[in-house]
Amino acid sequence: MLFRGVRKIIGNTNNVSEYMPTLKDIRIRLKGIKSTQQVTKAMKMVAAAKLRRAQDRAIQARPYAGKLKEMLASLSTKVDTSLNPLLSPREEVKKVLVILVTSDRGLCGGFNANIIKMAQRVIHEDYAALHAKGDVTMICAGTKGTEFFRKRGYNLTAAYPAVFQNLSFDSAREIADTASKMYLSGEVDRVLLVYNEFKSVLSPNLRTEQLLPIAPEESAEKGASSEYLYEPSPAAIIDELVPKHLHTQMWRVMLESNAAEQAARMGAMDSATENAKELIRLLNISYNRARQAAITKELSEIVAGADALKQ
Repeated sequence: MLFRGVRKIIGNTNNVSEYMPTLKDIRIRLKGIKSTQQVTKAMKMVAAAKLRRAQDRAIQARPYAGKLKEMLASLSTKVDTSLNPLLSPREEVKKVLVILVTSDRGLCGGFNANIIKMAQRVIHEDYAALHAKGDVTMICAGTKGTEFFRKRGYNLTAAYPAVFQNLSFDSAREIADTASKMYLSGEVDRVLLVYNEFKSVLSPNLRTEQLLPIAPEESAEKGASSEYLYEPSPAAIIDELVPKHLHTQMWRVMLESNAAEQAARMGAMDSATENAKELIRLLNISYNRARQAAITKELSEIVAGADALKQ
């Protein structure tokens, strides 16, 4: 994007004679690029500061969410899972709910575009038949995803734009409760999470997970190695843990997405700063060539005038 505008000013650097901009044009362009570079550098620093806090919160949430899932896996081996509808898978999946987590703002590279493409792939490939019948609904957390799918006529059950402006556990709990009510009422038979998991500054991890029905068998081996004493009873405790598990998992997902967003923004602003640096270098070359051409032209005119006076 930054390179696009400079070609109008400097033209082809390999053949400058095709178009020689004036010195004033280049100075104006240089001033604009330098201002842009200052902005992108400042945004990179802000994103780096936010990333540190977001990363700490995401990492701190992982052990609690993991241990809660492990306990639920252990409990599920001791009770009849059919007693809790949130643990009981449906015989046939006729309706699906996709919870998509994006950011509220742009300027973060391909962060939103990649996760939106993944959500579309899940809807149009994994559940194409259900989508064709209008049986795939969505909950969008984040402005970018909400705007994208709302404009294209997707079935949005609920939307939470600007949720990351003031990220709180209450927002995660509200989204999880909405999904739980839809599952319990039979409006949907499966709930999926699509989000960016924070892996590292350089590479976020696109994730699709099943939120409902809860599938503790995925971590049953891990949970089987731990033995617990339950009071009052496994069934009573599991009824208490299931809502907490859903709230915690949704909160973890939003923290992961927030950290991945800040990492993506920091990388995008770093690339923009480097692009601006390269543009400034090219414009300086063009400026020096234009200045040299102007001086040569003036010298030629002086020599020609002197020859004319002699004649």
